[in-house]
Amino acid sequence: MPKLKSLPYLEALFAVVVWGGSFIATKIAVGQISPTTVVWIRFTMGIPLILFAVVIRKQFAFPKGNEWWYFALLGFLGISFHQWLQSNGLKTAQATTTAWIISTSPAFIAVLGWLVLKEKLKLHQSLGIALSMCGVLAVVSKGDWEALAVGKFGTVGDFLILISSVNWAVFSILSRRGLKSHPSTRMTLWVMTTGWLFTSVTFIAGKNYTEFLQLDWRGWMAMVYLGILTTGLAYIAWFSALSQLPAAQTGAFLFIEPLTSMVVAANVLGEKITFASVLGGVVILVGIWMVNKVK
Repeated sequence: MPKLKSLPYLEALFAVVVWGGSFIATKIAVGQISPTTVVWIRFTMGIPLILFAVVIRKQFAFPKGNEWWYFALLGFLGISFHQWLQSNGLKTAQATTTAWIISTSPAFIAVLGWLVLKEKLKLHQSLGIALSMCGVLAVVSKGDWEALAVGKFGTVGDFLILISSVNWAVFSILSRRGLKSHPSTRMTLWVMTTGWLFTSVTFIAGKNYTEFLQLDWRGWMAMVYLGILTTGLAYIAWFSALSQLPAAQTGAFLFIEPLTSMVVAANVLGEKITFASVLGGVVILVGIWMVNKVK
């Protein structure tokens, strides 16, 4: 395959691999500082890179009128609240479990599209959603079928992560309107910026800047990974790939993300790769494939 033709595929692969490692980096960071500080530092590092990409592509423009309120809503849901849920969730949830649960977002998007946008939900999609949820139960129960039977399974963090997956679906549905009038990179810039401003209020009011000294070299490496790679370069690479490849083809790369998380978590955090997590993960991926499958 010629080099230029392979570049979009490499960009998509780079983005999902980096995102797969973000759960591990977040778990390391929240072990040293508060979730609010993690989110604030992450986007303080990443937003300038997104701004640079927007300017280079000659797509910079300020939101107009009521668009500021629209971007504020998206910023709160997609950045402040979403990242707060994930960062707090990762205090008790395993990075591997988190990645598998997050991968169910397309299922929730399909359900909300059916409920809110009146989009048709075909039989194979409904079965895929049900299958994905079964996979989540297998992952969070960690193979403890007795606990699953009586409804006592999973950590508080697992449920926060599940809420974040539903929240991301809500955010994605609301984002569709903005994407009709704004390029994705510009929209990402303003969503990230307004979300960062919301987080800044909490960050400054709580004097969280005093936590900087609590980060050791491992913590700072995790923050650089989250800020520069995850929030900055991975998003730029993803949007570049998305502009050159069909959406369905690009989206298929997202199946690699939880697999990356599982491998990295095992090597960096020492999380065990259990039969239940693998089985549940496979069931989730099959379910999501059915949801996205076009007949």
